[in-house]
Amino acid sequence: MADDAHGPSIGPSVAEILASHAAGTGSPTKTAARVADAIAARGDDGTWLSTVPRGQLLAAAEEIEKRPGARTLPLYGVPFGVKDSIDVAGVPTTLACPDYAYVATSTAPAVQRLLDAGALYVGKTSLDQFATGLNGTRTPHPIPRSVYGSDLISGGSSSGSALAVALGQVPFAVATDTAGSGRVPAALNGVIGYKPSRGLISTVGLVPACKSLDCISVMAGSIDDVDRVFGVMAGRDDRDPWSRDRGPRYAGCPIRVGLPPAEELEFFGDSAMRDAHMAFRAQVSRVGTVVEVSLEPFLAAGALLYQGPWVAERLVVFGDFLAAQPDSIHPVVREILQGGQKYTAVDTFAALQRLAELKATVDRLWRTTDVLVVPTIGTTFTVPEVLAAPIECNTKLGHYTHFGNLLDLLGIAIPLGTTPDGRPFSAMLLGAAQTDDTVLQFAANLLDEPREPSYPAPATSTAEELV
Repeated sequence: MADDAHGPSIGPSVAEILASHAAGTGSPTKTAARVADAIAARGDDGTWLSTVPRGQLLAAAEEIEKRPGARTLPLYGVPFGVKDSIDVAGVPTTLACPDYAYVATSTAPAVQRLLDAGALYVGKTSLDQFATGLNGTRTPHPIPRSVYGSDLISGGSSSGSALAVALGQVPFAVATDTAGSGRVPAALNGVIGYKPSRGLISTVGLVPACKSLDCISVMAGSIDDVDRVFGVMAGRDDRDPWSRDRGPRYAGCPIRVGLPPAEELEFFGDSAMRDAHMAFRAQVSRVGTVVEVSLEPFLAAGALLYQGPWVAERLVVFGDFLAAQPDSIHPVVREILQGGQKYTAVDTFAALQRLAELKATVDRLWRTTDVLVVPTIGTTFTVPEVLAAPIECNTKLGHYTHFGNLLDLLGIAIPLGTTPDGRPFSAMLLGAAQTDDTVLQFAANLLDEPREPSYPAPATSTAEELV
């Protein structure tokens, strides 16, 4: 495995790869060879659970080159990885549990859209087993580490998807985010983790963690890459009961930015992370109009996720396997699944009613706020620290992410640099459902990225939703 690194080494962007393919200075085959070499050079570092063999990858790239009109495809020859809880036909879906694995007979629609757009599938990325965890250590395979070194965790559950981008192996990767699984590893590896509004990307072909909360997400190195990939992946799917349309495009109005009172922010004693975030907050007013927003209803909703009956929803998919083969499951994951067995129907309805109250409170806040800015994570952990206290550390990692899907929010984790001791820090931008374009615009503003409209404006001047 390569020596300890000290930060991300983002490779060519989607735009740069497309430009090289169009100009003839590069080609899908040359790009495939570069990716295969980069992955081989790292060895088995826990980023990938399976990859397309080099010869087959080059052959797939050649096939893309031979397609009619190939050069006009929006992702012509752009390589990508897929989290190993999402189906790709003919490839094992393992969820980091070898005894659970099966060979998929069809490809998830979200992934198929990428393939149809000319993207080059490279392989399956690692994850916390059954997508249960935010730290990346709950796996029978090699435990991945953050690109920042010092034995820092990679974050999870989409650990491999973040690392594949941060290591410069692929410009984007498909991930998932039920409780922060896409945003936490993005924060720990210095990349962008975009969890769209639920239902904008089909979850058909995703093995559910909590089906009512699951969301397919995107890891990338820039907002432009996110826009390009999301523009391909988003779309209604009648087979997905949560599927819905994108909301209105950003209208160009001043963006109202919600900031919680400083005393409501939690950094778990990590003064360096606090100082970094507070310094960033001081700069936010230059790109938006600041309003104060209390975090209390958000955090109250987040507490329901693992201290309430949503844990039991994981048993819908994994309950039979837990009963039949408990020893095949990672001990920490097994403990979490078994914890779901204690909840009753009364518990469930009580939690649903409480969540409805909190959601109504939060919905009212969006009348005066467009984007809420919080830390993505309050602190970092090393692998030994997580192994010593797996539940406690994981809960702290999800402090700012657990409530996202429960409250029907979208979220974007953006990298902001490092603390004086060399650890990554990241901010998370949250918005109401179907305000994705506004929040993406704000992210681009913060990162000083120019941004073109990510999809066509409506034919009328009203704020109608787009099909």
